[in-house]
Amino acid sequence: MPDRLLVLSNGHGEDLIALRVIEALRRLRPGLRVAALPLVGEGHAYGAAARQGAVELMGPRLHLPSGGFSNQSLRGLLRDVAAGLPQQSWQQWRLVRRWGGAGWPILAVGDLLPLALAWSGGGPYGFLGTPKSDYTWTTPPPPGWGSTALADAYHRCKGSEWDPWEWGLMGAERCRLVAMRDRLTARGLRRRQVAALAAGNPMADGFGPAVMPADLSDRRRLLLLPGSRMPEALQNARRLLAGLVAAGLDEPTTVLLACGHQPDLTCWQRLLSDCEQPALPLTAAAARLGAAARWGSGPLELLYGTGCFERWAGWAEVALATAGTATEQVAGLGVPALSLPGAGPQFTAGFARRQSRLLGGAVQPCHDPVELGWRLRQLLADRTHRLKLGDQGRRRLGPPGGSERLARHVVRTLLARADEPDWG
Repeated sequence: MPDRLLVLSNGHGEDLIALRVIEALRRLRPGLRVAALPLVGEGHAYGAAARQGAVELMGPRLHLPSGGFSNQSLRGLLRDVAAGLPQQSWQQWRLVRRWGGAGWPILAVGDLLPLALAWSGGGPYGFLGTPKSDYTWTTPPPPGWGSTALADAYHRCKGSEWDPWEWGLMGAERCRLVAMRDRLTARGLRRRQVAALAAGNPMADGFGPAVMPADLSDRRRLLLLPGSRMPEALQNARRLLAGLVAAGLDEPTTVLLACGHQPDLTCWQRLLSDCEQPALPLTAAAARLGAAARWGSGPLELLYGTGCFERWAGWAEVALATAGTATEQVAGLGVPALSLPGAGPQFTAGFARRQSRLLGGAVQPCHDPVELGWRLRQLLADRTHRLKLGDQGRRRLGPPGGSERLARHVVRTLLARADEPDWG
């Protein structure tokens, strides 16, 4: 059995998913040497694991002006090209070719880009298809968000959201493993002669039991998730905060700003000052929750903490979100969310509509901050409706344990068979 594995991932959410699987793999195979090649962004999700020696970060890492969404606009593509995208892609391809030429296996996490790159390496590979789900065209769009009849008809004709050229790469002889995020999508691919399985969704892993702290038991609890791509995250955070103000909440309310690498504390200080939310002393109660800073006015208290998402997410009653993976995760914990699309490049109206369909309405998009405000008041007032949406989010994301099950499939198929001579 080979002792090396290269993992390709193409975005912050995909990096997090890949990291969950890597952690499970190392529990099963402690001697396995895992290298990670983040294709988009700087790979911050791998940072702690790399510092601990659990994973080796490889290849060039470049901050792209488009945030990895250069396919959304010509302007974004041109800016990425000017920033060095062609040189980065060339270096990544050469690294993958060297790896595949040495006979070591590759695990691709994401969509077409890592899948095609893994295939180009010339050796054995596996694929975890994370962003696409047949729920996005079999579930009706949210009311008031238009029809996608042409796109839905196209997917119905194919019987899958994945495209024929992707089927070809998944069905190649050297592809040892194909795993989808849900059974519906895997079943659609099997009808196209792709041996896809649904072992579980790693997004549901890494969360402990949501034991409510006494310091929050008598307060309304909201989670604010603006995303991690800058400067879009700050622009979206400003709109979410405007919706929060428009709600006019009169009960004591704690808003949890659970952030990663970005936006950082300096960004939040500047933004909340502009939004007329004064800084407050950090109380002992806030520090016990893991907060590093505190703002607020009237009944609102806003707490900022880094690395607190897994701890805080399950405490919320409602999330205000313009994030990708984090929004899906919080919905999977049973917390309904309200989203508010902006100018992009990621969280556009189309992205919000697709996300709502993916999660069966557990995330409800709003057209403007005023609508978000009144929807928030409605959700906080109607516990039965909150629980109904939460149950739908849990069903769509799936139960925890997917990382472990996927890791076992990687060991049994990709790693165990990688030394066979008949790769094709």
